[in-house]
Amino acid sequence: MTLTRISAAAPLLILVLTLATCSPAPTPAAPPPAAGGKRIDSATAGSVTGRITFTGQAPKPELLQMGKDAACVAGAGPNPQSDAVLVGEDGGLKNVFVHVKATFDEYTFDTPAEAVTMDQRGCVYAPRVFGVRVGQLIEIVNSDDTVHNVHALPMQNQEFNESQPRAGMRTTKIFTVPEVMVRFKCDFHGWMAAHVGVMSHPFFAVTDAAGAFNLKGLPPGMYTIQAWHETFGTRTQQVTIAAGSQQSVMLAFGPA
Repeated sequence: MTLTRISAAAPLLILVLTLATCSPAPTPAAPPPAAGGKRIDSATAGSVTGRITFTGQAPKPELLQMGKDAACVAGAGPNPQSDAVLVGEDGGLKNVFVHVKATFDEYTFDTPAEAVTMDQRGCVYAPRVFGVRVGQLIEIVNSDDTVHNVHALPMQNQEFNESQPRAGMRTTKIFTVPEVMVRFKCDFHGWMAAHVGVMSHPFFAVTDAAGAFNLKGLPPGMYTIQAWHETFGTRTQQVTIAAGSQQSVMLAFGPA
């Protein structure tokens, strides 16, 4: 091919490569359900309830600088604050991901048919912290009248980065292997962050405004309970579940 023909074809080649790069990645197929495992006997199952707290002086919430996007300012209202650290008056720490550190390979669990929704509203993710099962649908919604891009940054699962330029757009994704935690960000709005725990079993929860959580239906055994917070790291505690028993776990975080 002559130099003239190469020069003439260059813009077309660049366009093709750009479209290929920006095309949404296909949603991976869900893994097949586990076969041959036993079901947990509800008559002997136990539970773990507890509370996660913060000790010491709680950090002041960070003010979010949304001024460069008028739609974000309109959606979030005046003086929007980060929800990365939410400590209640009695020390309860919200948005802590609590889970049992075990694989439960001998058991079979049905993958939930309903999707978990992660919304983009007021230029923040809601919820900021949540959990899903391996193979469970995650529906990502843009409720803002501005462009977002949903950028997942897993270490074990498949990364994706897809634009949602209009309000009302929806994207459905799944993760195929367990991973605690997967971070989401928006490359247009640097303050936006969310975290999802991807689990092979149903024994996980996110603490409420009081720092409380409840893990139900655990088979008898000895377990490690792990609490994860995006700013303060992790805490663990050992528990032993006897048939039909309920154990309590209290864990505290301090300043980072």
